[in-house]
Formats: sequence, structure tokens, C-alpha cells
Amino acid sequence: MKFANQTVLVTGASRGIGAAIAKAFAAEGALVVVNYLRNAEAAAKVVDACRHLGGDALAIAADVTSESQVRAMIEQIVNATGRLDAVINNAFAPYVFDTDNRLRFWETPWSDYQAQYDGSVQAAYNVCQAALPVMRTRVRGSIVNLTSDLVARPSVPYHDYITAKAALVGFSRTLATELGPLGIRVNCVAPGLVYPTDASQATKQDVRDIITAQTPLRRIARPEDICGPVLFLASDWSEFVTGQTLYVDGGLVMG
Repeated sequence: MKFANQTVLVTGASRGIGAAIAKAFAAEGALVVVNYLRNAEAAAKVVDACRHLGGDALAIAADVTSESQVRAMIEQIVNATGRLDAVINNAFAPYVFDTDNRLRFWETPWSDYQAQYDGSVQAAYNVCQAALPVMRTRVRGSIVNLTSDLVARPSVPYHDYITAKAALVGFSRTLATELGPLGIRVNCVAPGLVYPTDASQATKQDVRDIITAQTPLRRIARPEDICGPVLFLASDWSEFVTGQTLYVDGGLVMG
């Protein structure tokens, strides 16, 4: 199996896209660290699913916007497994994709931008800072950050969310430049609308229909659709790929 004997950290992995990614890594033999914030029961179910699929897993509660909690999590991972091969920064601040009830720019306080920035960029910063010493000892590793195709095509102006995800792309490219000589790759996966997830539950059927009609592959992504691209960028199959953003939206964004 492609990730046998490897340790992979997936943040925000107790549900939705993160849970699907964790299970996909486990199916390829990885030991998956299921990071979660509060829902220990949901995280435990993901751990059980990972083991059922042939991998191994452990759940660790940590607020990824907290530097001290992230460092404690990485220390626990190293003590338990002795290594960290890949980091998938999937966690983000809670958000609801609701075209009708979204805040317009003139209604959006800076605190909303800050909350999204902290959930995307600060979280990735904390995890990368803590994981870097572990990856440097092996002179290899892969970091995959989950962004959004809305950065390239803001069809609905979710101002705070899109701005934060755009900053995460810039963070990732800059980090890729710095860490490349150390054997560590950094890439982004940018999904389109993924349904069903907690964030997309408020996206009405007529909006989903419009997006479907504009998408060359004529459907909305499922959480499982995001897994293959993430696994590809975390694996040796992409060992000469870094600093890239892979759009996973059925062709809605091209280029």
C-alpha cells in the first residue's frame, strides 16, 4: 500500500472532507492522526473506520489556532510513531455557504476577516512550524493545504472566507520556495463546492443546480472526490511537484 509505515496528520478530520481524507489514507496503509477540536465521539468513529479499512489511527484533540496545543499534538505524534511524513491542513474556521444570507462587504466587520484568517493561515502556520523540525530530520515530507476554487473564481463574494483562503495560497507558495531545498514539498488542493458538508448544508438546491450546469463534469463534488488529489500530492508520485494549486471542481476553474 502506498502509505504503509507512514504517519499522516489530517487536521479537522472528525467530519466532512477531513474525515474522508483520513479514511482514504488509512485505506492505503497509513497511520492517520485524526485531529479534532471538540467532537471526540465523531473522531473516534473516524479512527474505527480507518482501522477497519486496513490502516491505523489515533485521535488527538487540539485547537490548531493555538500554538501550544499544536506543539503538544506534534510531540504526542512523535512519541507515538517516531515520524511525520505528511501534514494535511484541512481545518478552518466555521463558515456557512449561504448565498441568500451572506454578509455583503459593507456589512462584514474586520473581526470576521480575522477569524477566517486565523482559521486558515494561522492554523497552517502553527502546524507547519511545529511539524518542520520532525520533517527536517528526514529531509523529506509533504504539506498539503486545503484552499478553495473561489480564490480563482469568486462567483459568490464570500469576502472574509475567500480573502483568507487567498492568503493561504500565498503562504503555501512562499513556504514551498523556502522548504524545497530541505526536501519538503508544499502544495494546495482547491475544491469547489463540496456537498454534503456542514458548511454547504445551507447552499440551496437551485444554487447547486446552477453550479452543476456551469461545471464541465456536470455534478457537485462529494467529500470523497477531494481524497485522490490530496493523496497524490502527499505521495512520491508527486515528488517533483511543489508550490502548486490543484483545482478539484469538475473543471469549473481551468488554468
